[in-house]
Amino acid sequence: MADGKVRLKTVTRTQGANRALKNGSVQPYRATLEFEEVPVLVHAFRRMVRQLEFDVCEMAFTTYLCAKAFGVRMTALPVFLVRGFHHGAIVRRSDGPLREPADLVGTRVGVNRGYTVTTGVWARAILAEEHGVDLDQITWVVSDDDHVAAYSPPPNVVPLDPGQELDELLENGALSAIVGATAQPPDTEPFIPEPEEAGFRALAQRGFYPINHTIVVRDELLDDDPALAADLFEAFAEAKSRYVEQLHRPVAGGTADDGAAGPDVIYRRVMEITGGDPLPYGIQPNCAMIEKLIDHALRQRILPEPPAVDALFAPATRNLVG
Repeated sequence: MADGKVRLKTVTRTQGANRALKNGSVQPYRATLEFEEVPVLVHAFRRMVRQLEFDVCEMAFTTYLCAKAFGVRMTALPVFLVRGFHHGAIVRRSDGPLREPADLVGTRVGVNRGYTVTTGVWARAILAEEHGVDLDQITWVVSDDDHVAAYSPPPNVVPLDPGQELDELLENGALSAIVGATAQPPDTEPFIPEPEEAGFRALAQRGFYPINHTIVVRDELLDDDPALAADLFEAFAEAKSRYVEQLHRPVAGGTADDGAAGPDVIYRRVMEITGGDPLPYGIQPNCAMIEKLIDHALRQRILPEPPAVDALFAPATRNLVG
């Protein structure tokens, strides 16, 4: 540590909002981020919540909420690297008998990975909030356990039997739908028609703009240096600001600039609808969606009780906006 900076083992998938941090053009003042690439990012989530393997780690927001509830010694920064819409996360057989979300009641629905996966939480929230589906009247069949080992799902969540595959069970009718499939299975379609436009309508009409990922830091580091949190926040915010500046530029030839085209297109559309930053950081501009996620996590029996929003984030960052 000849330069006086603490070296932090860091995992975050390269994307527009953090590219300047990953290439070194933006750096924290107090720390050097030593990036480790984990090809399957969800594996890093599990390693972080179970072994606190990293110093700084991108983290699915519901996984963080669940880990915090069970006393895992890490704390978030109000940095929200990934946001999106999940109306397309629920797929059914194109030739299947179920046509309306209400038809899912009384059936078995597959869930890719664990019950607490953030995409699944938001997708179920959409079923409940927009379509009045009673989630307790569905059996959720999960393909894996949850990242937080201490968590026990509710009784209407059951594991996939060994040797079974969600796609095959959907094809033979044993499942009525799948939530959060990594790739859309053949001969399937989104349960909610025109899901992209449905997501943008939800944003325009009621400000529904789900948060997917945050950044967490080991508590030991924050205990030793409470100012580290603000330093990291400012670095992530500066990197994101540079990305948003790029999104404002005209796109040559009608194609997205370098980076992931999908997120670029989504965030540009969000800017058109809201007239503002598509990735605001800080508690204040995101409080409504944080509270909504907590509410749905409670309703879906992921959290035992509601946490105070401020308590989820490092004290030095609670009044910061970026």
